[in-house]
Amino acid sequence: MAPRPDLDELGTTGLKRTSGFINEEFLARLRGIQGIKTYREMADNDPVIGAIVYAIEKVITRLEWRVDPYRDDSIDGDIDQADIETAEFVESCLNDMSDSWDATLAEILSMIVYGWSYHEIVYKKRVGPDQKDPRKRSKFTDNKIGWRKWAIRGQETLFLWNFDSDGGIQGMQQVDPYTGHGRIDIPIQKSLLFRTTSAKNNPEGRSLLRNAYRPWWFKRRIEEIEAIGIERDLAGLPIAYVPPEYLSSTATPDMQLILAAMKQIVTSIKRNENEGIIFPQVYDDSGKPLFDLKLLSSGGTRQFDTDKVLTRLDQRMAMSVLSDFILLGNDRVGSFALGATKMDLWSMSVDSIAKTIADTVNQHAIPRLLRVNGIKADRAPSVAYSDVSHVDLSELADYVSKMTTAGVFSPDPSLEDHLRDLAGLPPVIHDVEDNGTEVMPSDDIKDILNSPPAGADEPEE
Repeated sequence: MAPRPDLDELGTTGLKRTSGFINEEFLARLRGIQGIKTYREMADNDPVIGAIVYAIEKVITRLEWRVDPYRDDSIDGDIDQADIETAEFVESCLNDMSDSWDATLAEILSMIVYGWSYHEIVYKKRVGPDQKDPRKRSKFTDNKIGWRKWAIRGQETLFLWNFDSDGGIQGMQQVDPYTGHGRIDIPIQKSLLFRTTSAKNNPEGRSLLRNAYRPWWFKRRIEEIEAIGIERDLAGLPIAYVPPEYLSSTATPDMQLILAAMKQIVTSIKRNENEGIIFPQVYDDSGKPLFDLKLLSSGGTRQFDTDKVLTRLDQRMAMSVLSDFILLGNDRVGSFALGATKMDLWSMSVDSIAKTIADTVNQHAIPRLLRVNGIKADRAPSVAYSDVSHVDLSELADYVSKMTTAGVFSPDPSLEDHLRDLAGLPPVIHDVEDNGTEVMPSDDIKDILNSPPAGADEPEE
């Protein structure tokens, strides 16, 4: 008799959590709602971080997303027609949501900033486009169940996470301060959780901006100090002189009021259209002024070059997400060849983000959709996307030329069509003979291809 497998889970992931609150982050200012506010400030206020996030979002949203039918790699031959129809149904559901796929994808990509995004799946019955209730409106009238939307549940509305006894994620508990509905449990069975990483099964993932936090913090402080320094350089450093008794502990209430007014004047001096101070001239018995105000100008030098410091911090922030190639040319250093190499590495990281999104949809969203429609999910289609990588056409041309010269490649229509597609050029139109052999374009097409562009000068005879 075979031994019975042990079905009980003994260990834990080691995730630091208390009553649904995640304590994995060792910096208190980056935990919970405070961390969400900090990451939002980084993404919204810093131009370098904003450019990085924008670049990632635009690359992923501009990919060609599609739904591929199920393919059994163990069997050669055509794809089953039923699998093709299932894939077409899923793709129609993606394109039939109240928000476009690009808009939904943009919401999902908020995980770049916060490390995670949580979406409640809302279904609808596809009963046609003429429904008064927008919750039932659809492009289709097949009475099937489709997606109405994948509604984001804002990161700032998170109260806590629900876990089971084994540490599995059971859902999100939301508190929306704007609606006042109190706490709402949104179960994971009705939701999609997108994360940058699933280490320790942490529902909050890890923000892509985490390693950029330290240089961002110093950069912000230095810029604030720099701005204050520039202001003081322009206005001068104000110094006020008052009689000693005004600074003593025995100063009268009137003296304290005068001293407070002097402090207000000193701290409020700025270079603007309202600059200027009027003082009554008061002298003591010996003829010396009792009150005086002077502006000390700066010598114009600083011990540190803040430009170099800020440039270094910008580079470190960009390096933390492999995006330092976007700074090439700003500091007049670095080669574009090196930038292309770095861009390839960056493209790989962007591809991993896109793959994370596709894997979540394929593992959770599509099988659930098929089951609610009574379709078996064992042959489920899958969401896929086009290649993220950057193609250097000059390098590709050189490679193809060398391979063709060496006899490795043979020029044929399929190779030409592929190269044209990579270059964004239109495909060649081929005629096909009765025997299926591809021939050169017809004379009419040749005339079109060889004709000069519209408006071009005719050649002289």
